[in-house]
Amino acid sequence: MSRRLATLAALTAACLAGPALAQEATEPEATRVDDVVVSGTTLRRQVQVFVTAVTAPPRGHGPARWNARTGVCVGVVNLRREAAQVIADRVSEVAADLGLRVGEPGCVANVVIVATDDARAVATGLADRSPLAFKPRYSGSSRSRRALAEFVESDRPIRWWHVSMPTAEDGTPAVRLPGNPDAPYVRGGTRLRTTVQNVLLRAYVIIDYDQVEALSLGQLADYAAFVAFAQIDPEAETGGFPTILNAVADPGATPGLTSWDRDYLHAMYGSELHQRRPNAQISDMAGMMFRRQDRADRQTDRSD
Repeated sequence: MSRRLATLAALTAACLAGPALAQEATEPEATRVDDVVVSGTTLRRQVQVFVTAVTAPPRGHGPARWNARTGVCVGVVNLRREAAQVIADRVSEVAADLGLRVGEPGCVANVVIVATDDARAVATGLADRSPLAFKPRYSGSSRSRRALAEFVESDRPIRWWHVSMPTAEDGTPAVRLPGNPDAPYVRGGTRLRTTVQNVLLRAYVIIDYDQVEALSLGQLADYAAFVAFAQIDPEAETGGFPTILNAVADPGATPGLTSWDRDYLHAMYGSELHQRRPNAQISDMAGMMFRRQDRADRQTDRSD
């Protein structure tokens, strides 16, 4: 295991129907009852609940996404070449669909997908060897220390971790970095809007292949893409939504990225995340996702 960890470190995812009651013709008079109204959650509310539940940026910061110009470079570790290529190609395809530049073969991986039979040991080894790579010492770099401990110590079949940085519009850091006290600290915008965006720098996805034997390579690739391109809360309750995040619990229900997943990712990369309050940024994402879902539903209704 130590040699494997060293290799990995070097590269541093109703309808209720009841029986009908027939009324006899001889019954003198029907009994009148109050109308029964069956109310369900609206699409807009479903989208808002989902986006709020799954989006998990660092505390006090808005959602981070990959920079379209610098893009992503996908590296898949510890799988046979053919399987690794299938996953890398599929994740890169999702990236391209989001408008991200995809690195050429030989690029330095910033999306690292690791397959292993001991995910906890791999996560521990990577985090111990490069602690600052997982939690850099500046505001907005990653989620909490508690979340990092859960990433390392949990028994989840698929785990992930993101590192991000608040940046100005020209790509310069919007925070003071350790060891460089003279670095510019960017301020600007208005009370409601900001010139700062949060940009993803690295994503680690570790797959415990003994726990995902029921999943196809396509499902694993789509799952890894979804959690690599957005800061997803691993503890979010998603059972009521049509998402790839449910594939581990129910492999037959979600063969790959759903329209729900795609619309979430497109909302992440298509919305204007310049609101100063993080909650407003998440609401803007939910609004765009709702419009995409609603438009698709209307098109389906017209075609039926």
